[in-house]
Amino acid sequence: MQLDVVFSPGGFHPADMQGRTIFVVDILRATTTICAALHHGARSAIPVGGTDDALRLAQTIGSGDVLLAGERECVRIPGFQLGNSPLEMTAAAVRGKTLIVTTTNGTQALLACPGAAAVYLAAAVNLSAAAARARDELEHDRGLVILCAGRSGGFSLDDAYCAGRLIAAVLGDRKPRRGLSDAAIASLDLVRRYGDRWERPLRYSRAGRELVRLGFAADVAEAGRLDAYPVLPYFHERRVTLAPEPS
Repeated sequence: MQLDVVFSPGGFHPADMQGRTIFVVDILRATTTICAALHHGARSAIPVGGTDDALRLAQTIGSGDVLLAGERECVRIPGFQLGNSPLEMTAAAVRGKTLIVTTTNGTQALLACPGAAAVYLAAAVNLSAAAARARDELEHDRGLVILCAGRSGGFSLDDAYCAGRLIAAVLGDRKPRRGLSDAAIASLDLVRRYGDRWERPLRYSRAGRELVRLGFAADVAEAGRLDAYPVLPYFHERRVTLAPEPS
């Protein structure tokens, strides 16, 4: 078993991902929001690097079924139909739609994964689905990396705690240490510190405090709803869709 955690894309090198399965975590809020969108019937989400990229792609696709979604510094980008809030991803808004998404940290993490064997999205809202797939990957001796989006290229408490919860769900009652990187062990230690309540680490984190300050406390609470959106998003060929069944 080989299981690693990387606390931000800045610490992630191309050689680290070759042939390995990646679980990207940006619990506040991109991976939570994409889970909500797919759960409520969105056809797919296409992550892009910036606002101009999003506008160009929307013009290229030229379909009424395309929605622009994203944020900068937590706030919806002017001219976009949707922000980066899971509460905006209602069935009425997104069913049958393709979302073009750009966010400050989460989409950057997704775009940092070329060459991976497979890339999935994880958060509290789909933790059991993500853990089941991660467990299957490890049982087939596929190396696993949990890539945290982090914040501004650095460590974020919220994502690291989520990584620890994912590892704990994968391991169950087992207590192996062989195969776990130091960062994976540190993430598990955050779970021991904060326990099973998502609210504390999410609200204590810098991202959580900033969201609360800006009026998005409901988003922070929503991000901590365990298995609220039990889907497994899969990033493949530049799109995030529902994952196929494992082979």
